[in-house]
Amino acid sequence: MAKSVQERSAKSARKRVALAEEELRLRVRPGTRQALADLMGWSGITEQGEAMTLMIHHLHAMGAVQSRPLLNPPRHEFELTEKVAREFHSKSLLALQKDPGDEIIAPD
Repeated sequence: MAKSVQERSAKSARKRVALAEEELRLRVRPGTRQALADLMGWSGITEQGEAMTLMIHHLHAMGAVQSRPLLNPPRHEFELTEKVAREFHSKSLLALQKDPGDEIIAPD
């Protein structure tokens, strides 16, 4: 006789506990989702979990030194334009005139 849904679920739960499986959740934006889809397509992988598991294991196999550059997030540099700096400075001076007594600290 076929097993019921509850019996199959219970068996799966026991198996997950025995194997110490843990569910990892990941929320991503469309660009990240597209990148994963591209990687999966290039490799012929159809399951997201399999693709992410393989990527984790391959990165780990590379070791700390070789995998570090791949795991460094890009940092955005922000540089004030001269116009914005002047405008900020003039508005700061106006604010100081309204509330005198604060010191002016010139930017480097």
